[in-house]
Amino acid sequence: MLWLALHFPLLPLEALPLRQSPSAVVARGRVQVGDAEAVAAGVCAGQKLSTALGLQPGLAVFERCAAREKQALENLACWAGRFTPTISLVLLDTLLLEIGGCLRLFGGAEAIITAVLAGCVEHSYSTRWAVAPTPLGAGWLARVGAGETYPELASMQSALAALPCAIPGWPDEVTNRLESFGLRQLGDLRKLPGAGLRRRIGNGPVDDLLRAWGDLPDPQKSFVFPESFAIDIELPSRVEHAEALVFAGQRLFAALAGWLHGRQLLVRRCSLQLTHDDGPPTALALNFAEPAADEGRFVRLLREHLSRLHLTAPVEALRLQADELVDKPGASAHLFEQATAGEGTLACLERLRARLGEGAVLALGEMDDYRPECATRAQEVDFNFGRFSRSTLGPAVVSMVVEAEKTGKVAADSNPSRPLWLLPIPQALPERAGSPQWHGPLKLLSRAERLESGWWDEGEGGATGDVRRDYFVARNPLGQWAWVFRNADGWFLHGLFA
Repeated sequence: MLWLALHFPLLPLEALPLRQSPSAVVARGRVQVGDAEAVAAGVCAGQKLSTALGLQPGLAVFERCAAREKQALENLACWAGRFTPTISLVLLDTLLLEIGGCLRLFGGAEAIITAVLAGCVEHSYSTRWAVAPTPLGAGWLARVGAGETYPELASMQSALAALPCAIPGWPDEVTNRLESFGLRQLGDLRKLPGAGLRRRIGNGPVDDLLRAWGDLPDPQKSFVFPESFAIDIELPSRVEHAEALVFAGQRLFAALAGWLHGRQLLVRRCSLQLTHDDGPPTALALNFAEPAADEGRFVRLLREHLSRLHLTAPVEALRLQADELVDKPGASAHLFEQATAGEGTLACLERLRARLGEGAVLALGEMDDYRPECATRAQEVDFNFGRFSRSTLGPAVVSMVVEAEKTGKVAADSNPSRPLWLLPIPQALPERAGSPQWHGPLKLLSRAERLESGWWDEGEGGATGDVRRDYFVARNPLGQWAWVFRNADGWFLHGLFA
């Protein structure tokens, strides 16, 4: 196994939504952590609050909130689900990711580490890291900011031996006793007899040493991804323009994408709730053309929605909730390298709908009517594209074209074909020597298909009425395929084949 440990030394401070610099987090009257400006003024962990205020009178002080830190770590764990399903939150302020089983998937440890650290920067968290074969060893090395990969036990143990005894975070009684013994590094403890060491400092620290060195098994309690997804984020300042919410929304959707990977799910619909400091919340519904789990796709759609949104009041918090989920289907990788896929039809349609409005993107739906003008109607796009996935100019028309090229006519028993392009109003065609003309004489390739229908709305205002026509598939000297009909008034061009 190989563990990537991510330690967040400023988590008590960075988990707070509203803060200003210089600032520090305190607990029981003592400083726990300060930001860079506070540290530059001499503020450090363990100081009394009065001393810190004396060093930096303008210091903004916040009480430590364990609930916020826990929520921040859990959000990070959801986000990290895209890298590995095995995550542990046992260590304080530390995220443990088992990456040994994912190396081939991502192309090696270096690729995973680079992606994880880049994500931490995007989430605005200060991070120290290390990779080691044992979770506790990786966590201790990350705490000192090792920033190294130790793939073998020997190299990890050598690095652990040089760590100070304060790194494991044992109780003060234990560390004070070790100092009184003159023991400064963990390697010094390893040289002492185990039985005597247990009598002097207890079983816990000794067992920790054995687990860190890999001498004792250290099974981790895995993080359990929540059954449902709904997370909140408070903004560092009130936002008055919708497009400025993209950055905060990206953090939410990054966590959603990781949670979906961890749960092996896809989302079809989610909602983003905008909480205002004055007035009711604004709900923003995001519907996807097909179930998805791609963060980039989520953010692109969010940008489209926010670009059209006018805020009625400043926003102070966001809440993202996954409303409709589906199971992620299994898929096999391609045997050979494939060309990079484009955005795709469905993703393009969902972006158009977000940009132009819900009713601006329509599709053609079928109607139970033989009259071509009445056989289709405009309707909302059904993103379950089963019925739109095949063109009516499908295999029947293709085989009809091939047969016509060979024989010069369409087989009498071929299925009736319909063009995808109908003219809004049939175009009257001239006739010469009994043959219709359209860029030259038209050659009729099919037998007449008679349509007689529509008697029920004859005489109604705006209705098509009763039609009696003989339809033919025809071709002109330019090779263009047309759909023409003849009625009592003559010849007409009604549609074109692609």
